[in-house]
Amino acid sequence: MRPLPRIMVAPNGARRTKADHPELPITVQETVKTAVACWSEGATGLHAHVRDANGAHILDAGLYREVIAEMAISCPDMLVQITTESVGKYTPSQQRRLVRDVMPVAVSISIREMLSEGPVLDFYHWAHESDIAVQHILYDQADLALLKHEIVSGRIPTENIQALLVLGRYTDGQYSNSNLLAPLVEQLSQVAPDADWAACAFGRTETECLRCAFDLGGKARVGFENNLFAAVGNLAANNAARVAEIAQL
Repeated sequence: MRPLPRIMVAPNGARRTKADHPELPITVQETVKTAVACWSEGATGLHAHVRDANGAHILDAGLYREVIAEMAISCPDMLVQITTESVGKYTPSQQRRLVRDVMPVAVSISIREMLSEGPVLDFYHWAHESDIAVQHILYDQADLALLKHEIVSGRIPTENIQALLVLGRYTDGQYSNSNLLAPLVEQLSQVAPDADWAACAFGRTETECLRCAFDLGGKARVGFENNLFAAVGNLAANNAARVAEIAQL
């Protein structure tokens, strides 16, 4: 099972469009081109979202397989992690079906989304046995408590725990406070002492928050999914420019 990259780029997410930034990738081809540019600046992982013909978020196995195939040609050493983000459109069973249909090397899954309809009996163990790296998306202390409950229950394997600590997603104006990261890291160390973790942060304090993540021994997810602005406050030129800034940390 591959560890988390030191820097993973999240170039588009589920909601933003080219109206937000003209360099935000929408199509498979644009996403791959962006990933290659970000690899050159220091990102060794791609957090991939795909869009339908209208540019809307979709969980589509065929499109994900296309991204993975194109990345294998254009940037074969870059880890491709797919997402199961629901955006209020997909059920946990549909999210699990996507992972089984794609069989990716890596996937990110919000624990609160996956368990929103109750416990999941075998999925996490199946993914572990299939050598699929599951990164648990954790927004707050309640999510960490939920992760602990599932580990203690035996429904989530204790080996190779990967996590993403998310700052600012549900705050007013999606403002991320770097001071909130250390308590989450401390709680994670109690839940899963050997966890391989990264952080991401919404809004213009993204760089400050990711610097804090590195200082605390973690890794980083950066990109237009979470923030469009450079550290000095101006609109970033593209995802590769944001990766370059974080790589310099």
